[in-house]
Amino acid sequence: MKAVRFHEYGEPGVLRYEDVEQPVPGAGQVRLRVAATSFNSVDGNIRGGFMQGPIPVELPHTPGLDVAGTVDALGEGVTGLAVGEQVVGFLPMDKSGAAAEYVVAPAEALTPAPESVPLADAAALPLVGLTAYQALFDHAGLQAGQRVLVNGAGGAVGGYAVQLAHHAGAHVIATAGPRSGDAVKSAGADEVVDHTATDVTEAVTEPVDVVLNLAPVAPEQLAALVAVVRPGGVLVNTTVWMPAPADEARNVRGIDLFVRSDAGQLAKLVAQVDRGELHVAVAERVPLAELPALHARAAEGAVHGKVIVVPATE
Repeated sequence: MKAVRFHEYGEPGVLRYEDVEQPVPGAGQVRLRVAATSFNSVDGNIRGGFMQGPIPVELPHTPGLDVAGTVDALGEGVTGLAVGEQVVGFLPMDKSGAAAEYVVAPAEALTPAPESVPLADAAALPLVGLTAYQALFDHAGLQAGQRVLVNGAGGAVGGYAVQLAHHAGAHVIATAGPRSGDAVKSAGADEVVDHTATDVTEAVTEPVDVVLNLAPVAPEQLAALVAVVRPGGVLVNTTVWMPAPADEARNVRGIDLFVRSDAGQLAKLVAQVDRGELHVAVAERVPLAELPALHARAAEGAVHGKVIVVPATE
């Protein structure tokens, strides 16, 4: 089968589109025929060798944390899944990924795919959708009627965060640039702040219960966001290289989020997709062979929106 792998850490040029042996599922695993994976920024950090501490991978390594595909073979002891079933999942970060024609996945990481979107497009949901869900509900405990500021709402995680917060009954203030302001508004934001023209802390005139920071802002900008959180509120930060600030005097908590795979939560997101409450946005569909070029574009800041990566069809 074909796969993209890197045999050493480094720039995007280390990625190779090559022939590899088809994997065999072990106990508790299934083999999937991959319909698509997606590109996430963490893929570039893993390839570059910047995540060897928290995410130690064995070389050569196949990237691709998201998967949408069809169950092709079952390992020993797998129940609840059948050959031919269409599924989605967020794969273990330290194992072989889905930038391949076939991938082995833990059965416990998979959930039935949405029925209302093409199977390949469903690969745009798991990692970013779970990041938004866990930030808002696991860590911030968002409730109906609360006010939430989504800083960096124009990205893939932000799009899901705005939709989830809106459908949870929160008042959503979102920051976005001119390129994505309309999309953020249509996703359900009650207020949109153009961060290229306005200081966010000045634009938020009433305190919020939750700040979700998704933007790679400077440390002083992140620290300033604490001031817009009401006493007893929370700031959840996804830029893990920069610790979340807090204000102990006002009981404002700062939480750093590192997303985890959760098939149960992913099933909830799938259900919301099929109910029309979550829109799965795909900006580009890139052939698997062009994944090295996609990494190169991403390194230059030339990738906007969610990109799925699709193996060649026979």
